[in-house]
Amino acid sequence: MGSVGDAYDNAMAESFFSTLEAELLSRRRFASQAEARMACFSYIEGWYNPARLHSGLGYRSPATYEADMHAIMTDN
Repeated sequence: MGSVGDAYDNAMAESFFSTLEAELLSRRRFASQAEARMACFSYIEGWYNPARLHSGLGYRSPATYEADMHAIMTDN
């Protein structure tokens, strides 16, 4: 996090919204706002959060990272 007014304040959020727009929103049209909300929810909770590889996690998915961390913590 940067200080107030730095370009780094919103970098993570801007990156996420850019990915969401490029991979989901610009590829289809929605019949209703409810359909768009459901598509966003499915994208975020079905792929982006659990399965997408994150560079900050050593190019592992969050689920894999958490399982690895849990295994390390329970071994000690």
